[in-house]
Amino acid sequence: MHDTSERVADDAATGFTRPRAVLRAPFTARAWAEVAYCLAGFPVAVVGFVLVLVLLAVGAGLTVSLVGAVLGLLLVVVSTGLARTFATLHRGLAAQLLGERVPPPSQLRPVGKAFARLDARLRDAAGWRSVVYVLVKLPVAVVQLYAVSWWLTGLLNLSAPLRWAALGQRPHPGGEGMPTITPVPAGGGAPHSTTFAGTFVAAAIGAVTLLTAPWVTRAIVAVDRWLVRALLGPGELAQRVRNLEETRAFAVDDSAALLRRLERDLHDGAQVRLVALAMSLDMAKEGLGAEGEPVADPARLRRLIETAHTNATEALSELRDLARGIHPPVLDDGLPDALATLAARSTVAVELAVDVPERPTPAIETIAYFCAAELLTNVIKHSGARRAVLRVTHEEGLLRLCVTDDGSGGAAPGAGSGLTGLLQRVRTVDGTLHVSSPEGGPTSVTVALPMHA
Repeated sequence: MHDTSERVADDAATGFTRPRAVLRAPFTARAWAEVAYCLAGFPVAVVGFVLVLVLLAVGAGLTVSLVGAVLGLLLVVVSTGLARTFATLHRGLAAQLLGERVPPPSQLRPVGKAFARLDARLRDAAGWRSVVYVLVKLPVAVVQLYAVSWWLTGLLNLSAPLRWAALGQRPHPGGEGMPTITPVPAGGGAPHSTTFAGTFVAAAIGAVTLLTAPWVTRAIVAVDRWLVRALLGPGELAQRVRNLEETRAFAVDDSAALLRRLERDLHDGAQVRLVALAMSLDMAKEGLGAEGEPVADPARLRRLIETAHTNATEALSELRDLARGIHPPVLDDGLPDALATLAARSTVAVELAVDVPERPTPAIETIAYFCAAELLTNVIKHSGARRAVLRVTHEEGLLRLCVTDDGSGGAAPGAGSGLTGLLQRVRTVDGTLHVSSPEGGPTSVTVALPMHA
């Protein structure tokens, strides 16, 4: 779900208003959350680095010396356990401030005798990945502090005219004046303001620095995001097993729910119509009387036949709707025609672009169609958008379906927009769903599905 390649949708989504996004970047909640993450993570990184490195170094030294091998192994085990604790803290910070929610690795519960449990803890892959992260985190945190310095120097330079006016700044005897601080080393030294008018040059440099600061911070935090996903989550095999268990459970529940819905719809809809049809025909049969006798009440018989015809027509319509809910007939002509029908029926203007030279399997086409239908419904009901773009491409062996709109944004799984159900549905075929929807928009939702289920 956290496919790094799909995060380019964040930048693609700003295609509607890129200049505005650049100007607004320093004032967004995301920018300040990333600054808070850089500041809050630094002391945790320092303490974790020192404790884990000291325990690991002492433990390794004792183990190599053979004199205190047992004590050394115990210290190594303690270091991996402590690294797991700091990994939990870093995961919490990433979840709270960055929205990067990485599932924790499974708890280690060794069994057997003392040496068997010690061996199991020494082989704890998640613990060793935590050690690697804690040791790598410190240099990353130092670079993150450098990113914070862009904000501080930008604000300081931006306030140069105010400081000059408030403090009565005057040039020094040497003529140096007020220095301009920059986060990057200046070859010949940063410019100095020797007059009040000159302070506006420093303010302009501060404004440019502030506009650049969010993107510097974001780039450095992106490295940390990757490390968190790669090192602090469950191992690849464990995550694969967990995903298979979850998707299997969802597929079973979804099939059971579908069968219950079909049973309920048939019982409450088509079955009632068919019963009424049978009763009308039975009453009409009785109204005919014995063979060769004249019909006693032709008008009543005509009404019964008309009622039977109406019930038969409505039963057929309901059965047709049920069948369409299982497999839309429009898909028989292929996914491009089906999506064209969806776009044509939308009350919001939809730009459609489909480039799929190879036809997916029927199951993938059905999932893609229902995803597109749900996403366009969300655009119409929740976004307030004036237009949307629906693009379907075949890239790197995957069917990628992307719906972008110029609405108000704020869409997220679990927010009542149906995205949670879509995510569960695409995961049943090892698909992924990525949402980029900052407040104020635009929104971009990308679904990636394999070509063959």
